[in-house]
Amino acid sequence: MTWPCKHGERSPGRHDLVFVSPAGWRAMLEARSDLATDVLVARWSRMGWPAIRRRALPCEEAGLALGLPLPPSAGKKRISLLVDIGQVASVARPPSLRQARAYAPRNWWPTLDRLDRLELRHSVDARVFGSLAWQSLTGLDYVTDRSDLDVLFEFRRETDVDRFVADVAAIEIEAPMRLDGELMRADGAAVNWRELHGGARELLVKSIESVILLDRNRFISGARGS
Repeated sequence: MTWPCKHGERSPGRHDLVFVSPAGWRAMLEARSDLATDVLVARWSRMGWPAIRRRALPCEEAGLALGLPLPPSAGKKRISLLVDIGQVASVARPPSLRQARAYAPRNWWPTLDRLDRLELRHSVDARVFGSLAWQSLTGLDYVTDRSDLDVLFEFRRETDVDRFVADVAAIEIEAPMRLDGELMRADGAAVNWRELHGGARELLVKSIESVILLDRNRFISGARGS
């Protein structure tokens, strides 16, 4: 699908936050009669909270594919939605570590601070997704005692990727939670940081268009899979 980008904009990628207009919300919910009585989804629309960009299913040919992950109190239900591109009000990156920190459990703060310092040292842009991101975006209770900290690390050409993931692994040793997440290139292609740190020669590379296996050196260099 072609995204009608304005100057300086990029197409919304995986994990990006998509804010939908009120008319767009009405259209999405009218297309999903099973959500007509869902009080939390109605509140989502009323509050103007974002949905998340996801990979479209083969049967979804029209519209921008979005996801709505509900909190544990709602059974952690995952809702799939489609919105007309013309009803997208704006697109934003996931929250930064600093933005999300105030919504995290206090025993998570030292880990978030260490990751924040690591971000500066390695020229990496770190963003949170998953439970902490949604808790910071909505104020609803998403983080539990069993929650992982999900972080999206966007690296640059000058980043020493192997050294960076080794430093992330060292931080996890002392962290009170499991550090999960992805290492992402500027083009949006991403791999699980733990898989790369494990030394696998081939990596499972995810993008908004596909999931492929790619040689680790080709992934790091920015080469695309065939």
